[in-house]
Amino acid sequence: MLAAVILSGGASSRMGSPKALVAYQGRPFLEHLLKITVHPKIGVRRVVLGAHAESIAKNIALSADEIVINADWEKGQLSSIQAALRSLPAAAGLPAKEGAPHRTDGLLLCLIDHPLITAALVNDLIEQFYAARTKIVLPVYHGRRGHPVIFPAALYDELLRAPKDKGARAVVWAHAADVLEVPTNEEGCVLNLNDPETMHRATGPAD
Repeated sequence: MLAAVILSGGASSRMGSPKALVAYQGRPFLEHLLKITVHPKIGVRRVVLGAHAESIAKNIALSADEIVINADWEKGQLSSIQAALRSLPAAAGLPAKEGAPHRTDGLLLCLIDHPLITAALVNDLIEQFYAARTKIVLPVYHGRRGHPVIFPAALYDELLRAPKDKGARAVVWAHAADVLEVPTNEEGCVLNLNDPETMHRATGPAD
């Protein structure tokens, strides 16, 4: 099974309100990502919260075991990835820790500021991951790499040790020969919705 991780720990200062709660087509970004990460191969889900944890948890229906609070959210995205990894179940049912085998085959990493993706894209990425098994799988739109990204469990420890200044990209770069690019027509995989102006250009006026 895969673990689906949705990163929503940042301050959303440029957006002016928590990105998780920004509405698109009548549904908050986070609700949309939760919906499209329902898949037979996804057995664990984690939503990493930080700056606006209380507000997001109050407005979005999340179970207690889905929520990971990253007290170090100000340290950046990598700290949220690492918080999610440490929360995952280990193979023997013990708390996950560095070096421990995991019950998950890999990690589907979704970013709250890349919400304009579909369940069809998620399904394509998962199918390609299980066909390849050991590859980092990511979507490519017109030559540009996007999100979400699937990391195999064998790379969890490297993600936990990744340099703070480079983050998860360092792991992707270190395994350049083991990256499987999945072509897609979904521009949303490369659209980083960080502020109202970008949101307006990408989607029109917010709901």
